Amino acid sequence: MRWRVRPIVAGWRITHRDLSTMAHPSIDSFPMIAAIDLGSNSFHMVLAKADHGEIRILERLGDKVQLAAGLDDERMLSEEAMQRGLDCLRRFAQLTANLPEGAVRIVGTNALREARNRAEFIRRAEELLSHQVEVISGREEARLIYLGVSHSIADTPGKRLVTDIGGGSTEFIIGQRFEPLLRESLQMGCVSFTQRFFRDGKITPARYAQAYTAARLEIMGIEHALRRLGWEDAVGASGTIKAIGLAIQAAGLGSGEVNAEGLAWLKRKLFKIGETDKLDLDGIKPDRRAIFPAGLAILEAIFDACAIERMSHSEGALREGVLYDLMGRHQHEDVRERTLSSLMERYHVDLEQASRVESKALSALDKVAGDWQLQEDWHRELLSWAAKVHEVGLDIAHYQYHKHGAYLIEHSDLAGFSRQDQQMLALLVRGHRRNIPKDKFAEFGADGIKLIRLCVLLRFAILFHHIRGGQEMPQVQLLAREQSLEIVFPDNWLEANPLTQADFVREADWLKRVGIELSVR
Repeated sequence: MRWRVRPIVAGWRITHRDLSTMAHPSIDSFPMIAAIDLGSNSFHMVLAKADHGEIRILERLGDKVQLAAGLDDERMLSEEAMQRGLDCLRRFAQLTANLPEGAVRIVGTNALREARNRAEFIRRAEELLSHQVEVISGREEARLIYLGVSHSIADTPGKRLVTDIGGGSTEFIIGQRFEPLLRESLQMGCVSFTQRFFRDGKITPARYAQAYTAARLEIMGIEHALRRLGWEDAVGASGTIKAIGLAIQAAGLGSGEVNAEGLAWLKRKLFKIGETDKLDLDGIKPDRRAIFPAGLAILEAIFDACAIERMSHSEGALREGVLYDLMGRHQHEDVRERTLSSLMERYHVDLEQASRVESKALSALDKVAGDWQLQEDWHRELLSWAAKVHEVGLDIAHYQYHKHGAYLIEHSDLAGFSRQDQQMLALLVRGHRRNIPKDKFAEFGADGIKLIRLCVLLRFAILFHHIRGGQEMPQVQLLAREQSLEIVFPDNWLEANPLTQADFVREADWLKRVGIELSVR
């Protein structure tokens, strides 16, 4: 199967190509690319070949891991659930182990968002796969689902509602062509609802009604926004919706789509059968029987809340969206750049100052990258991002604006960014002035010292341009050692510019607190 790659967002192209983006190799140069979706119900992998703007799917793998079923009341993943996931990833690893960095993207969804001990699972998963695992927010998951759907169905001009019922969350997106207009993620899924309402496998009208009501209550918070925006077509993008459509088709009530008549028939059939173990209906695989009643209750609630009459199904979903997003990053259509531009516009960032700081920070990185072990692509990307948005907090208040900015970045829905991306970016913004919170950097383990070094480079660039374009700045030398940084200005320049000199004297005191000796001459 070959899919033509269309623009990620209709009518939009990135015009600013910074060094971090241009450092990416062409995606056509990779032998293969892969996307892995660590879902709450299933783990999926898509292996593909990118060839002159096209994606050719080579392999699809999937396994019902039911990670969400391993979450206890304290939101801790059981060892048994983690082992199920790792056993699946061990098989995936045979296909990804030899792929280069940048050719594989792995995303975790609701179960890993919820799990308090997700770091342990992620550590073990990364050891197996030899690639980084990202945990993405619900709205980022929604964006990627829509991206996968929009590349997999007919390109129609009207608005569409896309729904994906996962194991732990359900995503709603209204979009037009390739652009999502509304993205929402609700805390309801076929695995989590099975645990709540059908744990012992018994199907009764009372239990079904409880699941249905719980789903309606969840949807109520977004129902008005969905109806206000409106749509022409409804599309389902999950295995649950596909299974329901196939069961309805097998009963002679449709052609693979979901409709109200079919939902009513299925509900009556479930009540008559009474137990998930006996749920032997055409279209429903044995490994989906246990979670089928919960999925049906959620979908019926969606149909009623949104007054849907018919919902078609898309084979493309999250993992395909991840694949297209990965291609976009290598073809200078990185949605993260657009996200940051929007953030800067919303919070009235001084664009000229941000550009000056970014240029100086990246120039400084080039000079010390080898000595400070900052040679990976993500080091340059993160420093570039932080330089662009370090002043977003000024729009809130000048006092402690670095803390305001860090909060905004960590807790906003930033399209294209994983949770770890946002946490690291927020930390650099938090540490770009005054005290550097060493304990927060230490939470990133071995990467903590590298993040501190990136923070030091950001602080240097900001101090260097403390006077905002008001004077011509000199060329300086940077000499880095493991625990020190020396900045060499031209002879007599500092004496003639006492404000800059005072800035760096004060900076030496701040850096001493994180174990870095700064000397300026």
